[in-house]
Amino acid sequence: MLPSILALTAVRHWRTAGLILLMFVLSPVSAQALWPAKVIADGQPKDYQPVAKAAKQWRVCALLPHGKDHYWWGVAWGLSEQAAASGVELGIYEAGGYEFGWKQLQQLQQCRQKQADAYIIAAIHATGLNAEIKQLADEGKPVIDLINGIDSPDVSAHSAVSFAEMARLSLQFILKHNGSGSRIGWLPGPRGAGWVQDAESAVQQLKQQHKLQWFPGGYGPPDAFHQTSLARALIEQQPQLDWVLANAVAIRALAQLQARAKGSVPQLVAYYSNPDVVDLLREGRIAAAATDSPVLQARIAVDLAIRLLQQQRVPKHIGPRIQILTPDNLSQYNLQQLLPPDEQWIIRRELLHKETGGRP
Repeated sequence: MLPSILALTAVRHWRTAGLILLMFVLSPVSAQALWPAKVIADGQPKDYQPVAKAAKQWRVCALLPHGKDHYWWGVAWGLSEQAAASGVELGIYEAGGYEFGWKQLQQLQQCRQKQADAYIIAAIHATGLNAEIKQLADEGKPVIDLINGIDSPDVSAHSAVSFAEMARLSLQFILKHNGSGSRIGWLPGPRGAGWVQDAESAVQQLKQQHKLQWFPGGYGPPDAFHQTSLARALIEQQPQLDWVLANAVAIRALAQLQARAKGSVPQLVAYYSNPDVVDLLREGRIAAAATDSPVLQARIAVDLAIRLLQQQRVPKHIGPRIQILTPDNLSQYNLQQLLPPDEQWIIRRELLHKETGGRP
């Protein structure tokens, strides 16, 4: 009996190990190596490798537009992880929404009072902080534009991907699969945001070239309440759409509305990705999504800040290669560049006062 018991125990251990291994393999954040990362630096392809450790514990302030969705949860996580790996102190602030430009300004001023060494800014408005950014530049403080796009000559470096290119590639996917006769709905996101302006400039050019039947669904903050309202109104007003090109939050809302719809529904394409979009791709419920690899952009922004503080040369513009994800090619993409771990929410963190060394 003893050999049988031992054999059964071994099988159970083997099964347990196998399940653990399977869970690890299927984890949303894959185990693929993140570095060196494939990027485009000042227009040229490059393999990017961050510094192993900063020369000192630099103090960096990061400003985000909000922490309402997984996209910015992943950005905050990427910032935090890279700061920890490099040995720098990082404050992370989120303004609460694209309607709170005044709060982002207030948070920047708080970081100035705490004498941050460098600033990473995902701006609410493309030019909303230009006066303050000029002051920082005059003081020799590096400012890194993260993701959203800052239109200022005083920015030290841009860790950003062109949202114009992301929207263009997304719309080209639609044209490739359905031709120029498509009826296309459009839900861009919040009015006035730099990334929305860039996306709209790109789709306007393609619209004119291909004479598309184009149906704008309006602007709104990228939260579930506003985007669901816009998505519902668009579908009700234009029931014969072939496609909808939209921000990631609107795509999730549209997919949920389609789950209860009767009859034909439009195919969906997101011009950027978040975890909800990845889940929809896995389930085959949307046709495609562009990705700007926001977690990777955040990590690179921290590294740019360190390099600038250490008087190293950096690219003026750098960002991950844009990829169009589909249900068929999703497994080939390194999800560490896009997703935070499961159960990871927004990270908010005060930057410590320089003079006290401990009291926030």
